[in-house]
Amino acid sequence: MAYWLMKSEPEAYSWEQLVKDGSTEWDGVRNNAARLHLKAMVPGDQALFYHSGDARAVVGIMEISRGPQADGADGQWVSVQVKPVAPLAKPVTLKEMKAEPRLAEMQMIRQSRLSVSPVTDAEWAVLTGLAKG
Repeated sequence: MAYWLMKSEPEAYSWEQLVKDGSTEWDGVRNNAARLHLKAMVPGDQALFYHSGDARAVVGIMEISRGPQADGADGQWVSVQVKPVAPLAKPVTLKEMKAEPRLAEMQMIRQSRLSVSPVTDAEWAVLTGLAKG
């Protein structure tokens, strides 16, 4: 199983909306690096749901429930389907992430504009540990 971090502006699509919907198509990603990450996802992978914008915090855990498919008529872009697994007991803010030395090499920290990025097993353990308080 692989781990990921996926960002969404809460005003556009929030964790709460995902929970209400039960699943969603993670589409509309128009960045080449993020597209490669989406293409690498397989059902069963898990992803951190990160509220970007003013919130700037990881708030929940999702599961990839369907692998990549074409997003748009030209077939250049892809989307995946996700479903909620669980909210985090305590959101992990970007400030906390940046202050944690074990996350210094995390791709989301180094390439902050990337909307979809991989998370290593060690980073996942640190982030879920921070969420427990």
